[in-house]
Amino acid sequence: MQINCYLNFKGECEAALKFYEQALGANVHMLMRFGDSPMAAEVSPEWKDKVVHARCTIGETILMASDAPPDRYVRPQGFSVNLGTATAEEAERAFAALSAGGKVEMPLQPTFWATRFGIVTDRFGTPWMVNCEIAP
Repeated sequence: MQINCYLNFKGECEAALKFYEQALGANVHMLMRFGDSPMAAEVSPEWKDKVVHARCTIGETILMASDAPPDRYVRPQGFSVNLGTATAEEAERAFAALSAGGKVEMPLQPTFWATRFGIVTDRFGTPWMVNCEIAP
C-alpha cells in the first residue's frame, strides 16, 4: 500500500504546480485537462483548460492534484502537507519559497525535535509544515 496526498484547487491547479516546480523542485509527470478527458462534453467552456488530474513528484514522494469545480471546492483544513528536509538550509529555502504570497502560521525555528520547523499556508491555500528533524 501507499499513501499519497491529493490536493484540490479552485481553478489554480496548473499555477500551483508551476509554483511547486520553482519552490520545491517538483517534477510534473502527468497533467490532463477536463477538455481532454471523457467528460469534455459535460464541462463548461471555461473549465475545458482546468486540470482534471495531475501527478508530480517532490523528491521521491508522489503528489496528486486537480481543480475542483466551484460547487465542490472546499478550503483545505484539518491537515498539513509535511515537507521533510535533510538540512536546515534546505528547510529555510523551502519555507521562504512557500511563504512568498502565503501566510506564515509559525515561523521557521528550532524546536525540541527539529533543527528547523515552521508552518505556512501557501498562496494557493495549501497548508505546509516544513520539518528538518534533529539527527538521532
